[in-house]
Amino acid sequence: MDTYLSIGLAILFILLASALVGAFVLRKMTRRATSLRQLLELADRLEADLKACRARLQQAHAVMSLNPDLPAASEQEADHAVEAGLRALLQQRIWIRDRAPTASQGELDAAIRDMDQTRERLQPLLQALGQAQNELDTAMREHIRQDAGQ
Repeated sequence: MDTYLSIGLAILFILLASALVGAFVLRKMTRRATSLRQLLELADRLEADLKACRARLQQAHAVMSLNPDLPAASEQEADHAVEAGLRALLQQRIWIRDRAPTASQGELDAAIRDMDQTRERLQPLLQALGQAQNELDTAMREHIRQDAGQ
C-alpha cells in the first residue's frame, strides 16, 4: 500500500513539475511573441511618422518655392535628415529579421525601448512641422489676398 502511495505521489510530483515547466516555457514564448509583434508595430509606426515628415517637408518646400519673399529653408538638409532616419529604420528592420528570432528577451526589450524613444523624440518635431505648415499656409493665403487686392 505504501508503495502505491509513494508511486502515486511521485507521479503527481512529476506531473506538477512538468506543468510548471510547461507554463514557464509557454509564458516565455508568449512574451517573446508579444515583444516581436510590438517591435514590428513600432517599426511600422516610425516609418509612417518619417514618411509623414517627408511629405510635410516636401509640401512646405513646394509652397515656399512659390514665394521668393519667404525665407528659404534648407530643403536638402531636411531631406537628408529624413532619409537618414529611414536608413536607420531599415537597419533596425534588418536586425529584427536577422537577429530578433534568436535575441535574448533583454535585447528585444532594449530594441523596443530604443524605437519607442525615437518615436517620442520625433513626435514634437512632427507637431512643430504641422504647426509651421499651418502658419505657412496662412501666410501664403494672406500674401495671395494682398497681391489680389493691389
